[in-house]
Amino acid sequence: MTRTSPNIIITGTPGVGKTTHSETLAQRTGLHHLDINDVVKKHNIGESSNDPDDPNTKIVDEDRLLDCIENDLEDGGQIIDWHACDLFPPRLIDLVCVVRCENKMLYDRLKKRGYGEKKLQENMDCEIMEVLLHEAREAYDEEMVVELRSESTEEIDSNVERIEQWIKNWKKDHGKEGKKSIQTQSEQDRKDEDDPMFLHG
Repeated sequence: MTRTSPNIIITGTPGVGKTTHSETLAQRTGLHHLDINDVVKKHNIGESSNDPDDPNTKIVDEDRLLDCIENDLEDGGQIIDWHACDLFPPRLIDLVCVVRCENKMLYDRLKKRGYGEKKLQENMDCEIMEVLLHEAREAYDEEMVVELRSESTEEIDSNVERIEQWIKNWKKDHGKEGKKSIQTQSEQDRKDEDDPMFLHG
């Protein structure tokens, strides 16, 4: 592996706080916030949906998307911010963070965004059924996948600090152990509470 910085996916249902995590993490680490929505717009690789209830939805050509960002991923240092994760090649991904949110809070957030009832319900069902968490665990080694709660500023700050520490560890290992996860520290006979990526609850 020639990358000197890891690639991290920040994924989750719309409204859970992916972009807030990604932007804050980019500011604190110097890694690049790769907002996939921006890539889709810049390269015009999204087609409008035929769904009359949700005409603003874009159907993304995933092959063209990967063509657009593959060089960035090969270089490393990318924080990938999108509502899906299973299309990104596992060989180029080092950590997958699935951001979660309490259902009532998420409902209120999506309402404030002006989501129609159908789109709102689809996203709520996705969160309740843990669809993105399951997709992440199926697409990547399970030890790479971390579930993060995002219901307060304190939780977001704590999440960012833990990921920041993980990045430092990854760089210290020069990528040789880039897939080290929250379980690794316990394998080294450390308590969970001592792990910077330990998830409470």
